[in-house]
Amino acid sequence: MMKCTQATQLLSEKLDRPLSNKEKMNLGIHTAMCPACRQFGKQMLSLRDISQRYVKQSDREERGDNT
Repeated sequence: MMKCTQATQLLSEKLDRPLSNKEKMNLGIHTAMCPACRQFGKQMLSLRDISQRYVKQSDREERGDNT
């Protein structure tokens, strides 16, 4: 079984690159059984979304577009 350190690494990497089928399967099995890693994955997605919104807002403010 995959260790949590491996699972969190893959959860982070999947935001930057497509995972292989083997990685997806192993990560899916691990996160199905590990609530801490499931929560970590949700937090990573939230952090990415917040960061993207911040960058978009900053870009708009620099252009003087506050809509």
